[in-house]
Amino acid sequence: MRYCLRCGYPENHPLFITFDDQGVCSGCRVHEEKDQLDWEERGRKLAAIFDTFRSETGENYDCIVPVSGARDSHFIIHTVKNMYGMNPLLVSYNRHFNTERGIRNLAYLRTLLDGDHMQMVLNPDTVRRVTRETIRRLGSMYWHVLAGQTVFPVQTAVRFKIPLIVWGAHQGLDQVGMFSHTDEVEMTRKYRLEHDLMGCEAEDLVDGTENLTEDEMLPFAYPQDREISEVGVRGIYLGNYIRWDSKAQHEAMLDLYGYETAQMARTFDTYNDVDCQHYAGLHDQVKFRKWGYGKALDHAARELRLGRLSRTGVIDMSAQYQNVEPPDRDGFLEWVGMDSNEFDACIDQFRDSRIWKKDSGGNWALKDCLENHRNDPGIDDAALDKIEDCQFRITDSKDPGADETAYKLLTKGYVPEAHSKYDR
Repeated sequence: MRYCLRCGYPENHPLFITFDDQGVCSGCRVHEEKDQLDWEERGRKLAAIFDTFRSETGENYDCIVPVSGARDSHFIIHTVKNMYGMNPLLVSYNRHFNTERGIRNLAYLRTLLDGDHMQMVLNPDTVRRVTRETIRRLGSMYWHVLAGQTVFPVQTAVRFKIPLIVWGAHQGLDQVGMFSHTDEVEMTRKYRLEHDLMGCEAEDLVDGTENLTEDEMLPFAYPQDREISEVGVRGIYLGNYIRWDSKAQHEAMLDLYGYETAQMARTFDTYNDVDCQHYAGLHDQVKFRKWGYGKALDHAARELRLGRLSRTGVIDMSAQYQNVEPPDRDGFLEWVGMDSNEFDACIDQFRDSRIWKKDSGGNWALKDCLENHRNDPGIDDAALDKIEDCQFRITDSKDPGADETAYKLLTKGYVPEAHSKYDR
């Protein structure tokens, strides 16, 4: 397996990656634009886009912003509302794997940033059946989340005739350099289908082993091209106009709004996935079992590119977390209604043969791993300077007695005491 001589990403990255003559991957090369582009000028371009969509009468929202109780939601709303003066409608797909901490974060977001919020909460039985179907078909326990959170904002834009959707960073650009920032790539149905949904549309799941109906799959279905064209729906990515640094952005939100963080099972990043029981747990182990690397490498590669880790640090972080057993496994299997053997057999069908093989005892073994490439030729030439340490903060809980291991579907959406606790 070939690994980037700078960040350590493997050539079998599921979003596809290329390497130049120096052995540096396309993601690292596009990331270099962050230190080359005129971000003040790009900020003016963003302001011009916002002005185009700003409601002249104030009778409708200016834009839609997808939010959750983690990731960059606080930063995006802070930027859109407080820095650019837009009036956004906040929308969420309820993933059903919520933590108490994530629900609190979302409640504080709505309260402190005065946001109107819409949420789609599907029948839990339907969500379980969809999840079982996609585990068997795709080896994915997360398809329903990816499908729901990428389509509900578009459905809402069509329904309420709010043409602008504002997303954060484009994963394909930020991780593998699929595009340049100057391409100003926007949301597309094609990218969603090929990458987020693994080539499987909602209608493809109808009449499978779970007997899902067309009506049950409608919440995951993308609006028709005619509907999108009539409203003029566009989805822009802030990362094309703002120098994206997830760690720095989160830390600013910690100070401004009391965003809660937590240690995750399979990565050192304590900011991005605190709203989900499984994303940095069992879901990440599934990713590792498919591709031979996990979320810790995604996060470490990002921090290396931002000057906070050396390549040795990336390798150490990846090795530290890749074999951690997720504590949420039993809870998920009980919820979804599958036994351990069936679940593992489904996932094993999707192991990438470029990196996995069965040993003489019939057990799965890696053919290669990043740790074997500590001293590859050309590493020193490809290296970046480390300019700061990579320390992530863990905050105190606002509700120390809460059970963060139990699913919580809904709770109150407003925190009366928040304004007195966090002075803006």
